[in-house]
Amino acid sequence: MPSRTIPFISGQIYHAYNRGTEKRRIFETQRDYQRFLKTLNYYRFEGPKPKFSQFSPNGPFKPDLSKKIVEIIAYCLMPNHFHLLLKQSKDKGITEIVSKLSNSYTKYFNIKHNRTGLLFQGEFKSVLIESDEQLIHVSRYIHLNPIASFLVKNLNDYPWSSYKEYVNNLKGFCAKEDILSFFKSIKSYEQFCLDQVSYAQDLERIKHALIDIDE
Repeated sequence: MPSRTIPFISGQIYHAYNRGTEKRRIFETQRDYQRFLKTLNYYRFEGPKPKFSQFSPNGPFKPDLSKKIVEIIAYCLMPNHFHLLLKQSKDKGITEIVSKLSNSYTKYFNIKHNRTGLLFQGEFKSVLIESDEQLIHVSRYIHLNPIASFLVKNLNDYPWSSYKEYVNNLKGFCAKEDILSFFKSIKSYEQFCLDQVSYAQDLERIKHALIDIDE
């Protein structure tokens, strides 16, 4: 993978994302989604740690929380792309985790689905979060993806994003306080997201209509 022209800065937050090559699906089964999340959780810590095959978040291994290379603030896995909201804790941490995640998951996916070659569309993309307002709006954008794309009618029904972890106060691996500290309550963050559902769906309809026109 080529080196980045502008390096990531520790302590800063970035929206990292990528999609399947030629817009192909990168998740075919429930196990694929689970594998991606397990891999994400595994590589957010620097070593030593057990072999990946022996790693379990609820197992006897207790990771050293001071050795996280990134904080995972929010995520959403869609059939042909993923979104990650990451705060870098260690120099080159974001490049390291996304690179290892992409390489490890591609190897798994190719073996599991009997294919070869690249799975993701080149180097992952990223956007620096430059303000608190941008931070909460990007988190909402990430969490609205499944309902904006009409995969579910209720965001709480989508299992492959951190939204349920946020609005149901579930224990997971996300640093939720980076977002929730800006809201009076969990309920107010939930409403902040739901207030934009119709708008997000309208944008998705417009996007598809423009694609149809171009074709």
